[in-house]
Amino acid sequence: MPKIYMDHAATTPLKEEVLEAMLPFLKSVYGNPSSLHFFGREARKALDESREKVARALGATPEEIIFTSGGTEANNLAIQGVARALSFGERKHIITSAIEHHAVLDTVNYLHSTGFEVTFLPVDEYGMVDPGELERHITDNTILVTIMTANNEIGTIQPFEEIGRICRERGVYFHTDAVQAIGSIPFNLKEQPIDLLSLSAHKFCGPKGVGALYIRKRTKIKQVLFGGAQERKLRPGTENLPGIVGLGRAIELAVTDMEAKSAYLEGLRNRLIKGLLEIEGIRLNGHPQKRLPGNVNVSVLYIEGESLLLNLDLKGIAVSSGSACTSGSLEPSHVLMAIGLDHQTAQGSVRLTLGSDNTVGDIDYTVEAVKEITERLRKISPVYKK
Repeated sequence: MPKIYMDHAATTPLKEEVLEAMLPFLKSVYGNPSSLHFFGREARKALDESREKVARALGATPEEIIFTSGGTEANNLAIQGVARALSFGERKHIITSAIEHHAVLDTVNYLHSTGFEVTFLPVDEYGMVDPGELERHITDNTILVTIMTANNEIGTIQPFEEIGRICRERGVYFHTDAVQAIGSIPFNLKEQPIDLLSLSAHKFCGPKGVGALYIRKRTKIKQVLFGGAQERKLRPGTENLPGIVGLGRAIELAVTDMEAKSAYLEGLRNRLIKGLLEIEGIRLNGHPQKRLPGNVNVSVLYIEGESLLLNLDLKGIAVSSGSACTSGSLEPSHVLMAIGLDHQTAQGSVRLTLGSDNTVGDIDYTVEAVKEITERLRKISPVYKK
């Protein structure tokens, strides 16, 4: 039986080159970067070099990069940090979208419970935010707009540069959760109107447990954790040096030949979409063109997505029924509900996300597997109607 991994949006395999870069810092280079002796200076040098690599990949400066434990912490630091720095009087308004990752939604909901006003922008049937709708909701009390670059479930790429321009014209900070976008969408933050950007290493073949937050120079932000002077006091605690070195190497590799790698994934993605849509009663979720190159999200009518997932697993194919962070929830995806799917259709959805290790053979095997499983499950489905 084959072992086919199609859940790259949940996490990606660690690249051999990344592991090799990390190994010395798991074994022989063990100093604390804050120490003044030789061991500490050696560690500090590696930390600085990794910061430079991340900055170079994003078109930023090293001073604008803060290392975190991952995308969730980066999102929390961006949103709560700006809220702490800018809120006063009535200036407590934040705008986000209805389809953000829970790392954003739960954070703004927490701030709402403490007295902030939060606007949740709707999306269209493809999961796209309307920039005009955003502009209409910005007021004199708005301090932050936080909208993801690309959705983790349906792959829709937002008009994030247009959103950033609107925010800049209105004097409002713009934060984007780019966790799913690194390695697929080019960034040049010297030119793009983005004030804060979150990323996570394990989404682009780096190690788990490490991420970064880009903070444009002169952006007002306050710490949300306390206990040390590391990372310009914005992220106290001894740095995860092996992870940071891995992040630096992984992002270097991710942005190398990005166009060619994206084209390869798009070819596989389009082949997979075409094959799946030829099966009766399957619909594509997300934008048909403006989507991440490796993302396919479909609803299979009349069967449960979990049943399809488990049966695919028995055939050696790993997919997901949505965001890995909410895989234990019995509720349908908030993203799929936001784009207008009914409860039953949303529950019948699966996400297949591709990586450079996938092949045309993987695609064709998966399409045939989905077809066979779907036909079999529908025969025993009480809601299936010809």
